[in-house]
Parts: sequence; C-alpha cells; structure tokens
Amino acid sequence: MEITEVRIKLMDDPNDRLQGFCSITFDGCFVIRDLKIILGTKGSFVAMPSRKLTDRCPRCSTKNHLRARFCNDCAAELDEDRVVKDHDGRAKLYADIAHPINSGCRDMIQRKVLESFEEEKILARKTGYVCTYDDYGEDRIAKLKEPVEAPTSHSLSGGRSIRIDPAESGTPQSTGEVSKPHHMLSDAPIASAASEDDADDFGAGV
Repeated sequence: MEITEVRIKLMDDPNDRLQGFCSITFDGCFVIRDLKIILGTKGSFVAMPSRKLTDRCPRCSTKNHLRARFCNDCAAELDEDRVVKDHDGRAKLYADIAHPINSGCRDMIQRKVLESFEEEKILARKTGYVCTYDDYGEDRIAKLKEPVEAPTSHSLSGGRSIRIDPAESGTPQSTGEVSKPHHMLSDAPIASAASEDDADDFGAGV
C-alpha cells in the first residue's frame, strides 16, 4: 500500500497551532480527508480525522458534547466531571474516525504528509498559487436571501443626530396604511430614573 497523493490546505495564521489540513490517497483509489497538521512541543505532527464524543442527557436523552455544562435541548445542568480519562489521566474528548493500527503505518503517513506540507509552504510563496485541497466551498461567505439596507443618519441643529431606519415592506396594517420608517433621536432621554453614573457602569459586571 502506497500514498499516491497528498493535498494540503495551509492555515492563514502562522501563530496558530493548527498549521493545516490534508487529504491522502492510497494506491490511487481510496481517499481519507481532514487529517490535521498540528504544531506540538517537539515539532509538527499529524492528527487523524476525528469526531467529538458525546453522551445523552438523563432527562431528555439528547446528545451533548462531554464538555457541555447544560443540555442543548432541555437545559438540564450536567455534571462537568463526567469525561472518561485515559491511563495518563487525560480527558478523552475525541475518537479517531480512521487511524493506523501500527507504528510503521503511522510513521509512513506522517513522514509523507509533513514532506508535502513543507513543499506546499514553498509553493504558497509563488505568484498564482492555487490550493488543491477541496473543502467543498466551506470557507465561502453565505449569500443573504434579501439585501440588508443600512440605516441612514442625518445631523440636526445642536449637534444631535437622527437615524432613519428603512421602511418595512409595504404590508398593509389594520388601519389600511403602509408602515412608515422609524425615527430615533440619538440623544433622546432614557425612560428611567438611572443617573449618568449608573449609565457609565452599564455592563461592568458582564
């Protein structure tokens, strides 16, 4: 069995421990994706594709990640110390989806991937570089269904400003009139008894 192709996707942040993703092809007929190239204390190493481990809420049986403090469905508070630990005492939060079962295979994969990683870093410095790793467009920015019209601001006398929000779509109201834009003065008084000192402390405890 031979690795016939390695495709690398480099990360943008050079200070991030995650240096890249890669896919490897065996014998030109079987592909494994989402291997990670991570910078460790002794240099770069290859991590196999994995998934987060979960358990079920005792109240509603919804699956939650092992670090979740509350159930995603019923909001029940979960025990934080429920993670299974290995023989070294480290929390086991992930399980490999695909992995080598002997050191010889692991060394072969890591050597080939890291060689390709170094080559990819050199290629990335060249003009017209194109990444060959296929991420199925997962990094694209989604399009909005409808364009969002930004509010406009106008200055008034005395240094005040007024913001005019866009009108809603022309849906008739119960009165038969179309809803109008909302006007808001930036220095309008707050309908409360809070003092200026209290306003300065707003959010201080967050």
